[in-house]
Amino acid sequence: MPYEPVTFSEIQGVRYLHLGTPWVQGAMRIKKPYSIELEYAQQMMAWLLFLEASNTKALQLGLGTGALTQFTNRLNDTIQTIGVELNPGIIIAAQTMFFLDVKSPRMKIIQDNALNYVQNTNNHHQFDSIQVDIFNGEASGPALSSLDFYQGCFNALKEVGVMTVNLFSRHPSFNTNINHICDVFDNRVLLFNEVHDCNVVVIAFKGPHLEISWDDLEHRARYLRKESGLPSKKWVKNLKKCNVQPEKFLSI
Repeated sequence: MPYEPVTFSEIQGVRYLHLGTPWVQGAMRIKKPYSIELEYAQQMMAWLLFLEASNTKALQLGLGTGALTQFTNRLNDTIQTIGVELNPGIIIAAQTMFFLDVKSPRMKIIQDNALNYVQNTNNHHQFDSIQVDIFNGEASGPALSSLDFYQGCFNALKEVGVMTVNLFSRHPSFNTNINHICDVFDNRVLLFNEVHDCNVVVIAFKGPHLEISWDDLEHRARYLRKESGLPSKKWVKNLKKCNVQPEKFLSI
């Protein structure tokens, strides 16, 4: 099958990934190759507010530059990461142009269609976290947005798990994606505000009802900031502002 061409650009010390169009598919600050450059991609790590990273298994659907897979893999020495990407050119680019270290024994990169992967029963109940960032070259909307796809993601999570998804707020599929995620995850869904050019990150929860005070969540965010360097402190304010929640606690 034909794959979209993988192209690159560099501006002011940042290298960008493209798929034959000007639309950005990922980025890396060359002097900080192991950091996450784009704000929406940083928000994709917000599952760390709710799950401990130790001894967890994380799935990335849509590899991009490999920034999320690599960052997750480097959180500690016990986490396992799997990246699933259909386009072999992206897999090569992540390694050669964006320094993805696939030699880690705790990392596996698989060339496969993400829908096929999550529907495979061998992959059900395997992951603590799933990060979904799958776009075509035009980056106009998610390449996968069906109810079956999100049901597969739900099934791939363990009994307690968190999924983050990058959506495009101005694409006609935005409401469809939100509705499908809400249907599958029983409305246990939070949204960040829009960043960049229309990126909206969604967090969906599987497992027992979660109730945590905003103060405790802010304490967790400060810890994450210290341990990982992620801008997690503003995530809590963002989630509180953008979602209908009680004043004193998050209930989801």
